[in-house]
Amino acid sequence: MEAGLANRKIIHVDMDAFYASVEQLDRPELRGKPIAVGGSSKRGVVSAASYEARKFGVRSAMSGVMARRNCPDLIFVKPRFDRYTEISRKIRKIFFEYTDLVEPLSLDEAYLDVTQNKKGNPSATLIAREIRAQIKERTGLNASAGISINKFIAKVASDVNKPNGQKTVPPEEVEAFLEALDIRKFYGVGKVTAEKMYQMGIFTGADLKERSREFLDKHFGKSGGYYFDVVRGIHRSEVKPDRTRKSLAAERTFSENITSEVFMLERLQGIAEEIERRLGKSEIAGKTVTLKIKYSDFSLQTRSKTLPFYIATAELILEEVKGLLYQEKLKESVRLLGISISNLNNDKSDKPIEKDSISEQLKFEF
Repeated sequence: MEAGLANRKIIHVDMDAFYASVEQLDRPELRGKPIAVGGSSKRGVVSAASYEARKFGVRSAMSGVMARRNCPDLIFVKPRFDRYTEISRKIRKIFFEYTDLVEPLSLDEAYLDVTQNKKGNPSATLIAREIRAQIKERTGLNASAGISINKFIAKVASDVNKPNGQKTVPPEEVEAFLEALDIRKFYGVGKVTAEKMYQMGIFTGADLKERSREFLDKHFGKSGGYYFDVVRGIHRSEVKPDRTRKSLAAERTFSENITSEVFMLERLQGIAEEIERRLGKSEIAGKTVTLKIKYSDFSLQTRSKTLPFYIATAELILEEVKGLLYQEKLKESVRLLGISISNLNNDKSDKPIEKDSISEQLKFEF
């Protein structure tokens, strides 16, 4: 482990079943009951599940049909993203009371670097506890947290004592924590990679640590070096408060498959208008337009075009998407359409960023 990196104090805050918890907060009659935020139709997908529903195996990204099969008493609730955004802003306001180094990952989770913080509190563990208490007091919701020397370990740790708990992995415990960790818990190791590692006899961090960099590079390509480092507690990524958005997208899954391009254009009109609204809210525009098509056989196709100028209106977006739609014949009926805008005009790379050094030896307790 590199000495300078071991001095950082990183907190990963993760709201517990955020969307579902908000619904239970606003509707007392749903408390203590299994609920799923999302669609219950044949094509519906679960966006979030309450802990009562998770006991039955209901998970996010699961089809509504399967969720209902697992839990016959499951209550489906339509998502209210405006409400989730409203509460997310309150939570982030709390974060900024402790540090300006806040990196949101989504509405319900963020990294905080509290190595040097506004409260002058040397204990990241106590700061995390205070933040969770403030979130509970101001929103009525529970949050969990992970605290350690880098973002990777903090994120893994935040899941250890969920819900409504926290886990600290101080520098002297990092190696033991990672060695005992199930390989499936390593952030960045998906289902396919985990199966591949299992076949190689890699089941825990200790097993992974025994493999050489050459072995990992050979079998996992560019990810090999990442696995070699993180199992040794090395993860150099800093908390970036000014994360630049790379793209903006919206998509729709249809209740029935669509075969007519005319009907598809009607749906794409609504998606383009949603993209325009989001671009306007963020005050950005983009040059690259991508059309996403998912067919009835679940195969996926994308078609893109990069323009010599920026666009942000639904009219211009739809004009380009129309050309992409008719670019070639559709091979099957379509179950999902999406539009994304990238190559955005929000590049901040030319702006200087002032950073406090983190390499000096700090004597703070975790």
